[in-house]
Amino acid sequence: MNKQNIDSLVKKDVTPSVHSGHRERVKNKFLVEGLDHFEPHSVLELLLYFAIPLKDTNSIGHILLRKFGSLSGVFDAPYEELVKIDGVGKSAATLIKLIPQICRRYQENLDQDKTRIFSYDEAGKLLTNKFVGRSDEVVVLMLLDSRSRMIYCEVVNEGSATTANIYIKKIVRLAVQYNAVYAILSHNHPSGNCMPSKQDLNTTQWIHEALQTVEVNLIDHVIVSGNDFISIAKSGIMPETFDVKMDTE
Repeated sequence: MNKQNIDSLVKKDVTPSVHSGHRERVKNKFLVEGLDHFEPHSVLELLLYFAIPLKDTNSIGHILLRKFGSLSGVFDAPYEELVKIDGVGKSAATLIKLIPQICRRYQENLDQDKTRIFSYDEAGKLLTNKFVGRSDEVVVLMLLDSRSRMIYCEVVNEGSATTANIYIKKIVRLAVQYNAVYAILSHNHPSGNCMPSKQDLNTTQWIHEALQTVEVNLIDHVIVSGNDFISIAKSGIMPETFDVKMDTE
C-alpha cells in the first residue's frame, strides 16, 4: 500500500461522523428548553441514552412507540414485553419501568405538606396520584383527624378491593393506631372504567360498618382509573352510607 492510500485511510478514520456530538446536543436542548418541544420518540431517545451507551436510541424510541402506541403506553408496558424489543435490554426496560414510579413518588412528596383535605375533589386528586404507574389493582386508605388533616395515606392491599376480608382488619387497626376520625377508601380500576360495580358498593358498606365499630366514619370511597376518578360520596350513589360531610365542606 503506497503512502497516498495510507494518508487517505487516516483522513477517512478521523473525519467526524455526521452524528458526532448528537447526544450532547440533545442533552443540552433538554437542559435549555425542557421536554416541551420534544417529540415522544425523542423523549425515549434521551431517556435511553442512560441505559444504552452505544446504539441508536432514536430508532429504538420509534420502535417502542409503534409497539405500545404512545409514550404512556411505553411506560405502562410490562417489563417482560419491553425486553422483547430489539435493542432494549434489561437495564433499559428497568429504567423505563422506573419512570412512572419516580413520578408518583415525586408527586407524593410535593403533596406531603397539603395536610388539610378541603373537599371530596381534593381528596380524589391526591388519591389519584397514588396510582400513577400501577398496572395492578391496589387499595389505598386515607385517614383524617377531627380537623380533616391527613394523618395517613398508604397502600393497604394489592389486589381486588372486593376481597375486603383480606385487609379489613388492617384498615380497622390502622384507624385505631392513628386515632383517626374520618377515613377515605380508594382503589383503582386498571380496565379504564371508574364506575363502581355492585361488589364495590357492597365492599364499601362492609368497611363502613367495620369502621363504625371503632367510631371512625368512612366518608368516601374513591375509584380511580388513569387520571379520572369518581367519588361515591359526592355522586350520591350511597346516600344511606355517606351522610357525613367533611368539616370543611
